[in-house]
Amino acid sequence: MCLCREPSIRGIPFERQIPIPVEYKGVKLDCGYRADIVIDGTILLEIKAVESLLPIHDAQLLSYLKLGGWKIGLLINFNVELLKNGLRRRVFGLVEEVIL
Repeated sequence: MCLCREPSIRGIPFERQIPIPVEYKGVKLDCGYRADIVIDGTILLEIKAVESLLPIHDAQLLSYLKLGGWKIGLLINFNVELLKNGLRRRVFGLVEEVIL
């Protein structure tokens, strides 16, 4: 809720817990996937509080980006001493995915 307060204060539109449908052979399936926060319909924020970010977390972020049609994703792990050490940015759809 605190993280969502910041864009709200600034008048930036955002949505929380966005369902991500999966289409398989022409049928939309409800697999229970949900994007944590989408800022202005363009940036996906995936929130974690884990000991360390693992490759599976990156794979989840990339899958959500692809399924949701977003290009930019931030993976944020709040279980770190310094927040900048818990951030990963991914850009989907380039020749190679970019990790910054």
